[in-house]
Amino acid sequence: MEQRGVQQYQGNLSCSICLDLLTDLVTIPCGHSYCMNCIRNHWDEEDQRKIYSCPQCRKTMRRKAVLKKNFTLAALVEDLRKTERRADRCYAGPEDVACDVCTGRKRKAVKSCLSCLTSYCKNHLQPHHDSPPLKKHKLVNPSKNLQQNICSRHDEVMKIFCRTDQQCICYLCTILMNEFETVSVASERAEKQKKLQESQQQIHQRIQDREKDVKLLQQEVEAINVSADKAVEDSEKIFTELIRLLQKRSSDVKQQIRSQQETEVSRVKDVQEKLEQEITELKRKDDELEQVSHTEDHTQFLLNYPSLPALRESTHSSSINIRPLRHFEDVTAAVSELRDKLQDILRDTWRNISLMVNDVDVLLSEPEPKTRAGFLKYSTEITLDPNSAHTHLFLLLSEGNRKVTRMEEQQSHPDHPDRFTGFWFQVLSRESLTGRCYWEVEWRGRLVYVAVSYKNISRAGRSKKCLFGLNDKSWSLRCDRESYTFWHNDTDTPVPGPVSSRIGVYLDHRAGILCFYSVSETMTLLHRVQTRFTQPLHAGVYIYHNPSRKLK
Repeated sequence: MEQRGVQQYQGNLSCSICLDLLTDLVTIPCGHSYCMNCIRNHWDEEDQRKIYSCPQCRKTMRRKAVLKKNFTLAALVEDLRKTERRADRCYAGPEDVACDVCTGRKRKAVKSCLSCLTSYCKNHLQPHHDSPPLKKHKLVNPSKNLQQNICSRHDEVMKIFCRTDQQCICYLCTILMNEFETVSVASERAEKQKKLQESQQQIHQRIQDREKDVKLLQQEVEAINVSADKAVEDSEKIFTELIRLLQKRSSDVKQQIRSQQETEVSRVKDVQEKLEQEITELKRKDDELEQVSHTEDHTQFLLNYPSLPALRESTHSSSINIRPLRHFEDVTAAVSELRDKLQDILRDTWRNISLMVNDVDVLLSEPEPKTRAGFLKYSTEITLDPNSAHTHLFLLLSEGNRKVTRMEEQQSHPDHPDRFTGFWFQVLSRESLTGRCYWEVEWRGRLVYVAVSYKNISRAGRSKKCLFGLNDKSWSLRCDRESYTFWHNDTDTPVPGPVSSRIGVYLDHRAGILCFYSVSETMTLLHRVQTRFTQPLHAGVYIYHNPSRKLK
């Protein structure tokens, strides 16, 4: 009805020039109304004749009339526009669900009935609100997928869920699947809805936690930026002043350093000379001992033995003082204090600078632990990644994926891009290792490689790119029943030390330190690596022949 009313009045309120609803409606002296731009363009075409006319009644005039807006008629046109837009919104567009009952131009559906499998507009839905049998039908938001609720085999509504096949079926399907576990779709929905709500709660909680973390990080970034900008600004001003002061003493500092350099070099050469003298003396004593050791006469040997001088301990050694390095705290305050103090130092106590030049320390990180108790402070729990394990390796779930055994028969591991395939029976840890870490590997069998590796090591084939230690992405200690060998980048290094069934691994990722220890009643350093790690590391193991090992 609303649409018919729009069509009825639209013709009377249309511009006779553009035939659309009047826009910027104006009325000329004869009483006819037009769009302002339309009548202006019409009169512009008549400028040459100097006679202007009405397009409808043809009444002429000698000059262009002053155009006046007809407010009453304009308000009526605007109401008609609103009515037209409101009517258009009731009808279905390409993205809308159309009413299945409407004929001709279809209205938008407001609900879909899961019992009728039909979508209804507001008018055609009314029987579902009035009729008692229809009130029992399940109404949902308009859906384009109602036909998916129909069984393609039996053309029946699918109201049953098969838990065995994890799919919806109709009643007739259950006759063919009588041994399968089935429930109503409502029951299955209720059970999955609970799991869905639990997952949503976890997600919401995680979102809240992450939003708090993001907010804290944003505050931290702002604080860092403000502090850094202020420090840079203030430091530039302060250092400008300091440069002028330091230039006056630059030559003195240089001379002082060179003088101290000569002193220290002289001291080192003095120690070096004494050590060389000690070496000469030791060689001489070694020759004497060699001569005595070759004496064939037992009596002469025993007579000469007491006269041999006792070997004295060396009194020379070198050491480096170690203390932690600190940086970037209260830069502005520290630099300001330095400026004020330096002015006094340069003026009154220049001698202190000389003492500071002589008192230079090497700043290093904390020393490595010396005892097993010290290493255990950095103990890291390592678990093996089942997705990386070779198909001939078996991980014991009862041991928390911390124990692995090589099997003669291939295991039924699913395909995974992280899995080692081919010839090398290897596995990596789940954990990525940074900072300071320590763990122990207990092994038995013929041969194993205890290793650390970047995660992007090659996983497939027989090439050296895959085996721990034979490439630049991994470091490994080869352990057999008689000896050790360290491998990295296809280079082997024989490693002396007591063979033990337990290997300790110490990693200081930031300092680039990797150590392997033989662990028994005591700890013996087998090999130490000093390098620069560019990625997080993962613990790894390669098993040659039916051993097992446990990570602690």
